[in-house]
Amino acid sequence: MGVGNILLADEGFGVHFVRRIEEEFTFPDGVRLIDGGVLANTLLDEICSCEHLIVIDAIKLTDVPGSIYRFTREELLTRLPPPTSAHEVAFPDVLFKAELLGELPEVTFLCIIPQQYEEMSLEMTPIMTEGLPIMERLLLQELDRLNISWQKKTDA
Repeated sequence: MGVGNILLADEGFGVHFVRRIEEEFTFPDGVRLIDGGVLANTLLDEICSCEHLIVIDAIKLTDVPGSIYRFTREELLTRLPPPTSAHEVAFPDVLFKAELLGELPEVTFLCIIPQQYEEMSLEMTPIMTEGLPIMERLLLQELDRLNISWQKKTDA
């Protein structure tokens, strides 16, 4: 599942990434590629219906833009800032709801540090575009770890 806001440049990395993977690879039945965008609560059914969830997202940490991290849900929660408003529904809140329902899958986050996420732009910065193939390799390694087959599409 790729999450993020494509209107805010690098913030949309997860969505751009999932779209790229969908064009380049095929997966067995039961593997779903989801453009989660900024849908938050509307993703609850998707989250609760899977055994393992891999989330691709941009994460705002103090580090060099383009740095990539792998986190479990528990590891990620220790790095998130406190909520700024009771009205904000963030993706971790949706995971918490799934946990309350007793339907939280195993979750792995593959995250990248964005360079630009405050000005509106549909284009990612070059450093984020360079991160796409690196993130692809990490995703494929995660799928291999889960014994999930994948195949690169061939050009016709």
